[in-house]
Amino acid sequence: MKVTLVMLDGVQALDVAAPLDVFAEANRFLPKKDHYQTTLVGERPDGVTSSSGMDFKVHCDYLNFHADSDLLLVAGGPRYQDYRPAAALADWLNLHARRAKRFGAICNGVFLLGHARLLDGREITTHWDHAERLVAQFPSSIVRPDKIFVRDGNLFTCGGVSAGIDLCLALVAEDWGHELALKVAKRLIVYIRRDGGQSQYSPYLAVGPDQDSLVARVLKYVTDHITEPLSIEEIADAVGVSRRTFSRAFAKHAHVTPSVFVDQVRIDFARKLLEETDVPLKTVAFRCGFNTAEKMRLIFSRQLDTTGQQALWCRHRHLRQHRHRRAAAVCRAGGWLSA
Repeated sequence: MKVTLVMLDGVQALDVAAPLDVFAEANRFLPKKDHYQTTLVGERPDGVTSSSGMDFKVHCDYLNFHADSDLLLVAGGPRYQDYRPAAALADWLNLHARRAKRFGAICNGVFLLGHARLLDGREITTHWDHAERLVAQFPSSIVRPDKIFVRDGNLFTCGGVSAGIDLCLALVAEDWGHELALKVAKRLIVYIRRDGGQSQYSPYLAVGPDQDSLVARVLKYVTDHITEPLSIEEIADAVGVSRRTFSRAFAKHAHVTPSVFVDQVRIDFARKLLEETDVPLKTVAFRCGFNTAEKMRLIFSRQLDTTGQQALWCRHRHLRQHRHRRAAAVCRAGGWLSA
């Protein structure tokens, strides 16, 4: 997976470090042939100085970079909303972004994409403090200032600084599935964000290292009885906590109510079934304790700002990829396709 990260003088250091760390952690779980291979591209060959004074070495200046990218990202910086790139750089960005399978920007790196004529009619976001300026400079784009990150086709943009982690976790999830993104989030000790910028709470991240904690005991009980109605009173009894104090004690440790937590466990289980199997929607709903497909759609919409149809699209995409890989393996085994 070839990743090109474009960075100019004045770049925000975290806009560079966040993608590098997410992809490096993902590589720990991936076979070498599937590793993210990141190339840092600068305006000059001698390196880049960040807004905090930290110096970054680059692999190449943009004029001498001619390779194609699976993913091209532009890092942002505190003053990039006022920056006007040279015409040669804007043209280079336009060419390489259009040739990349996916492209995007972290924080106000999106302004550079705008100057490269890549935002017309596209839905985008940026740091909330720069949203009005983005609308004024590129009125033909559709700015969503309330989003953490936004996907529009093969274009990805995100809010400020740490949102680059959320964006890259979403890219890892798209490439290799939610479980790997979750592993990376745990390694980085961050919450995992999902589906188009909504800040989503993951029940697995709430458990933490103490497997005998209240949250861990609740997670185990809910997972073991996921097809059942699961009243708050029943869960409190099962984990040995007074019903009177259960909701308060649980919310203190998990930062959400027990009912929201149960919904998230059900959602995570449903997403796994939708993405990795061809089980009918009604069966998925029953197995996850939603009882009906309609109720599952409602909770998906409320919790994730996504629909059952979007989840089904993810499932079909993963199944197509699996079937293509399996067909290719059969062809190679029969000698019809070279390795």
